[in-house]
Amino acid sequence: MGQPDRRNLLEGIASGFASVAISAMLARDGLAGPSPIHGGLHHRPRARRVIELFMNGGASPMDTFDHKPALERLHGQNLGPKVKPEGFTAMPGAIMKSPFSFRRHGQSGRWVSEVFPEQARLVDEMAFLMAMQSKTNVHGQGAYLMTTGFTLPGFPCMGSWISHALGNIADNLPTFVVLPDARGLPYNQQGCFSSGFLPAAHQGMVINAGAARPVPDLFPPPSFPFATREADADGLDMLSRLNRAHAERHPGDSRLASRVASYELAARMQASAPEAFDISREPAMAHKAYGIGEKSTDDFGRRCLLACRLVERGVRFVQVWSGPQGATNNWDNHGSIVRELPPMAASVDRPIAALLRDLRARGLDEDTLVVWTTEFGRTPFAQGSTGRDHNGGSFVSWLWGAGVKGGVSHGESDEWGYQAAVDKTTGHDMHATILHLLGIDHERLTVRNNGIDRRLTDVHGKVIESVLA
Repeated sequence: MGQPDRRNLLEGIASGFASVAISAMLARDGLAGPSPIHGGLHHRPRARRVIELFMNGGASPMDTFDHKPALERLHGQNLGPKVKPEGFTAMPGAIMKSPFSFRRHGQSGRWVSEVFPEQARLVDEMAFLMAMQSKTNVHGQGAYLMTTGFTLPGFPCMGSWISHALGNIADNLPTFVVLPDARGLPYNQQGCFSSGFLPAAHQGMVINAGAARPVPDLFPPPSFPFATREADADGLDMLSRLNRAHAERHPGDSRLASRVASYELAARMQASAPEAFDISREPAMAHKAYGIGEKSTDDFGRRCLLACRLVERGVRFVQVWSGPQGATNNWDNHGSIVRELPPMAASVDRPIAALLRDLRARGLDEDTLVVWTTEFGRTPFAQGSTGRDHNGGSFVSWLWGAGVKGGVSHGESDEWGYQAAVDKTTGHDMHATILHLLGIDHERLTVRNNGIDRRLTDVHGKVIESVLA
């Protein structure tokens, strides 16, 4: 296909539903739609798709995966900072031991808290990052840092970078899907799934998994039987002319092209989405494994099962959030670790284990990467009586699946779990590693914005070689 002139390209982009086939061909030639890396992948990929499980609010490491016997010995002693650190919501209290018991699991002997009994059975398949560190103790900044690589808004998130770099796998489903908690969006709202300065087509598509129609307005409501494809022909023709005129007046604005692309995708999804998003098609034993139908696990289990179905059908990046923003129903356990952490852990533990087993059973573990993370950790010091405050000093993440060496860990926190101590890793390092597994060199994936060659990892990041198979 030859290089089209500007007018023809604008007409092709703006021609509405009638240009579905044309735009698909243009996308494959790099002229429209997702933008491939010039020259293809930087190296042979191990993974084709990613599921990210994000524990919103700051999951406590010393109460989940980072066993710290020293906290039992020092319990009740006032050994914390004498001045309130930035981002803490109160002065640090006395050192507090974990109220939960730990024991070793698997051949790797990984310590896991009793709050995660199901994930504990799978530790030999996971690679743990035990000394993750954030440069902020503030939720909004921490969530931005872990999703976009920057603490400020306006930058593309990882899913958008991956969409921009690799494009879609399937033409009839979105490239980047976000499944938020049914109780609300996370900190920063949709900023955590924004395309920033990348074309708007690469932003995450937010799906309400619990709705009767997860993708709203995909079909006309029954109350408008006259709204058929044939009846829309004249309106679409007028819209096409308006789109062409707008595109010519605003050649640097990607929002129109994104809107047209979204409607073209919607046209294709009318055939594929009803099946892809319908988890009722899964057998009863699958629903039971994910905990669907049980109050504590229904929402997260439903979204994990949907994530599995979506990557199986060609979605490139799926983000599953646990917990909304705010002071309750998430991992921000200021009030009481004893009361607040167990229900959050119970809501995700069984669904996550079911997801990993299901991916393996479907053969998707060979090219699917699963990432479990949070924006930062919690303090080893009590807040109030049994709560824990924000702490960017150390937290835990893990990787599973394609290209990951199971049963290993990288890094250590100090004896309290307060600060990363050995082989510190950051969100930039984790992003670099994820991109590496997808066949992308994080230093070469750049877009020039405001005179700077921006990248997901900013000017930081290294691939964590020890967790790669």
